Amino acid sequence: MPAALEPRSSISFDDFLAQHLDRDLLRFTTAGSVDDGKSTLIGRLLYDSKAVYQDQMQAVKQSRLNRSSGLIDFSLLTDGLRAEREQGITIDVAYRYFTTSRRKFIIADTPGHEQYTRNMATGASTADAAVVLVDARKGILPQSRRHATIAVLLGIPNIVAAVNKMDLVDYSEAVFRQLERDLEELALQIRASVGHNAPAISIRAIPISALEGDNVVSRSVKTPWYGGPSLLEHLEEVPVVKANDAAPFRFPVQYVIRPDDTFRGFAGQIVSGTVEPGDRVIALPSRKMTRVRSIVTFDGELSRAATGSSITLQLEDELDLSRGDLLISEQGQPHTARRFAANVVWLHATPLDLRKRWIFRQSTDELRVQARRIQGRLDVNTMERHPATQLGLNDIGTVEFEATREFSFDLYAENRSSGSFILIDPLTNATVGAGMITENLGSGGQKRATDVHAFAPAKIAAENVAQTDAPVAAVERSQRFGHHPAAIWLGTWNSLAAPLERALFEAGYHAMVFDDAENAGESNENLIRGLYAAGLIALYRTSAAAEEKKNRIYATVPHDHILDADALDHNGEVASVVRLILDWIDGLRISSAKGEQ
Repeated sequence: MPAALEPRSSISFDDFLAQHLDRDLLRFTTAGSVDDGKSTLIGRLLYDSKAVYQDQMQAVKQSRLNRSSGLIDFSLLTDGLRAEREQGITIDVAYRYFTTSRRKFIIADTPGHEQYTRNMATGASTADAAVVLVDARKGILPQSRRHATIAVLLGIPNIVAAVNKMDLVDYSEAVFRQLERDLEELALQIRASVGHNAPAISIRAIPISALEGDNVVSRSVKTPWYGGPSLLEHLEEVPVVKANDAAPFRFPVQYVIRPDDTFRGFAGQIVSGTVEPGDRVIALPSRKMTRVRSIVTFDGELSRAATGSSITLQLEDELDLSRGDLLISEQGQPHTARRFAANVVWLHATPLDLRKRWIFRQSTDELRVQARRIQGRLDVNTMERHPATQLGLNDIGTVEFEATREFSFDLYAENRSSGSFILIDPLTNATVGAGMITENLGSGGQKRATDVHAFAPAKIAAENVAQTDAPVAAVERSQRFGHHPAAIWLGTWNSLAAPLERALFEAGYHAMVFDDAENAGESNENLIRGLYAAGLIALYRTSAAAEEKKNRIYATVPHDHILDADALDHNGEVASVVRLILDWIDGLRISSAKGEQ
C-alpha cells in the first residue's frame, strides 16, 4: 500500500470505481536543462501526494546510490535504468501515474541532456501541460529555451515554469521576480518566432524546492512573499483539453480485416470527430463516397464511436481501401497537396540535406518527401530565425517540403494528429525528424513553393563571394545535384520524352528534354557540351532519323554517361522503358546520394 497512507472510510468497490472514473486525466511532461532537478521534483511530487508504495520507498532508502543531501534521493523513483542511476541523469522517458482527490495524472519525465532532445519531444507529444524547470541559480539555459519552444510547437496549451532550488538562493524574492520577468520575455519571443497563427503564450512561474518539498504539494511558509498556488494545486486547476469530438471526422485505415467472404472491415483509430452507422464518409485519395454500415469492436457493435476509439468500420459499398488511406466526413475536408511547410525538430546527427529524400510517415500513411527550402533556423539563445541551408542535431527550423505524390493532411494548429509527422532515413531506418505542418503550399493553398534559393539564401551567397575566386568545378555541381551529368538519346521516340522527364524529375534528378531538330550542327555541339558541363541529364529527341546528331553526342560526352534508348531490350511499353532508364541512371548518383529513394 502507499507510504503513509491514512485510513479511509469504507466504501463499496462500485462507488470507488465510479469516483475514480469521474475524475478527468491530465497528461503533463517535465522539461528543462540537465541537473535542473526534474526527476527529483517528480519523486517528491509522488512521495508527498502519497503515491509511492512502501516497497518502492524501502528500495530507494536502501540504495547505495544517493546523490542528494537528504535521507532520500527522490530521483531514484523515476530513473529506473541502470545507466541513469550510475550517471545520475535521465536518458529515457519515464511515465508515472498518480491520482489525487481531484484529478488523475500521467507524468512523462523527460531527459534534459541536449543529445536526448528527441526523447523530450516524444514525451511531450501527447501532453496537455508542460512543467519547465529553471535552476534559480543559473537562470534560463539554452536547453530550457529549446524545450519550452518545442512544447509550444507541439501545441501544449499550458506551460508552468518551476523555479527550482530556491533553497540555494535563500528563497530570495528578488531572484524569483527577475526570473519571472525573464520568462515573460521568453514567452513573447517564442510566440514571435513560432508565427503561423501562434496562440497567446503564458508561462506561469512557481518558486519551489524539490529537495525540501517547498511549494511542490503544499504551500511553503518559507516563501511568504509568494501568494500563488503550489505546483500540484496549479496542476489540479489546469484546464484539460477534451477529446476532439467536435472536429471533422478523420479515420486513417490501419488494417483490412477479411476473415471470410462475408465480412470486410477497415480497422484503425479515430484521430478526431465521431462516427455513427449511416453516416456518409469520403474515402481518400479515391474521393469515393459511401456510408458506414456498422461499427464493430471485440465487445460487439457500437451505435457511436468518438476520438481515440479503436474500431473496425464496415461500409455500405465495396471500396478498394488499404493501409494509409483515409476516411473523412463530408464537412471540414482536409488539405490535399504535394507541397507544404512545417516546423521541424531535427533529431539526428545526420543533418537535413536538401538533396536527399526522406520517408515521410503521417499516421498510417507513408511516402517520400524532399526538403526544397529552409525558411529559417531558430537560434534558441536569441529566439531569432536565421537563413540556413541545413538543420543539425536538435535544430528547430521551418522547412518547405515536396512529396512524391499528393496526400491529405490538416494543419497542426487545427488537428495535432493529422497535422504531425516523422521523417525516417530510408538507408538506416532511423527517425531523424519530427514535424508539425503549418502551411499548404500547393496550388490550392496560400502560396506555391518555389525552388528559388533552395540551397543558399542570397544573403549567404553574397557574403561568400568575396572569400574565393575559384570557379565552380564539375564535381561541385555533381555534389549539389546529387548525380553526374548524362545524355540519353531518344531519337524519334517522341512519346517517351515527357513521361521520362517527369519520372526523372520526381526521382530528384535535374533533367531536361532537348529537341535539336531545328538547330545547326556546330551550335548543337556546343550546346551538348554546355548541357553536360552544367551537370544536367539531357534527353535528346529528333523529328527525323539523325545518325549524325547521335554521333555528335558520342563525340562530346563520355560514353559511360550516354544511353541509347533504342538499344534497350524492352517490350515497347513506355512504362517499362522508363523503369530501365531509371535503373541505369541510378548508377550515376554520387555515393552520398545513393539509397535515398
